[in-house]
Order: sequence, then structure tokens, then C-alpha cells
Amino acid sequence: MEILEVMRSRRSVRRYTEEKISDEQLKKILSAALLAPSGHSKYPCEFIVVKNRELLDKMSHCRKGVAKMLEGAAAAVVVIADKDKSDTFVEDSCVAMMNMELAATSLGIGNCWIQVRNRAAEDDSASEDYLRGLLNFPENFACQSILSLGFPAKEPRARELDKLNFDKVRVVE
Repeated sequence: MEILEVMRSRRSVRRYTEEKISDEQLKKILSAALLAPSGHSKYPCEFIVVKNRELLDKMSHCRKGVAKMLEGAAAAVVVIADKDKSDTFVEDSCVAMMNMELAATSLGIGNCWIQVRNRAAEDDSASEDYLRGLLNFPENFACQSILSLGFPAKEPRARELDKLNFDKVRVVE
């Protein structure tokens, strides 16, 4: 699939079928994350893959009303980054997330980015603290986001290239 076609097709998918994601497909998605560039080649990001149904259900409470799709997801990838390793850990995490979204889309796997940084869990704790309690990652690691993964219950409609707002683009020659 051409890269613009993948980007055009990538939509946030929040409802999934019960079909499992293969280990090979997960490896391709994680390979995309590991191929992401990193500021000063520091690579502070690490990835926690969750396939356990009970844990995914608990994780669905990490954000107020926003992470419920994890209850039906086949898997999730939690992006954490070592704050002590690089001052670009937020940016590096975002680039890795986007790479995973595009890789998943290219494989026909629906996905949705769940923001964690600076957000609150249903129990009013910080989303990051809530997830740290479930996943036991170190204090020096910031949790940036979660990527929910599953085969779409309904195929999302791709965006139209001819409807992009090029008024937002300035060209300086």
C-alpha cells in the first residue's frame, strides 16, 4: 500500500471483532515503533504489549470515558520512555506511536491512540500512576500513550485527499 493511502485510511477505531492479532502482525507493528527516529539517537522508548483480557479490562479505566475500547481490543501497546535518557522522550514517544498506527493500518488492524500523559484515570488518579500500578514500570519512565489494537467491527471510511485544507500551508520561496 502506498504511504499516502495508508495515511488516508488510518482512522481511530474503537470497536473491534473478537479476531486475534497474530504474533507476526504484532512483531511488524513493534518493528515500526523500533524503527522510529529518536532525538540524538538516544532511543528512550520501551513498549509493553498487553494481550491479557483481564488486564486490558482494568486498563480501560485509565482514562475518564476515553479508554473503554480496551475492553474489546485484541491487544494494546503501552508506550513508556526513560525521562533520564533523553529530553526528547515525549517527541520520540509520539513518533513511535505514529509509526505503529501506520503499520497497524497497513495490516488492516484497527487502532486508536489513547493519550496518557497529563490525563486522569476514572478514579481521579493520574493516568500514568494508574497504569504504573497495573504494569509496574519504573518511576523514571513516563507513560505517554497506549495504542489499542484489533480488527475493526466496521470498516472506517478513508479520508479524501481532495478535501485536505491546503489553506493551512504557506510556501516561502
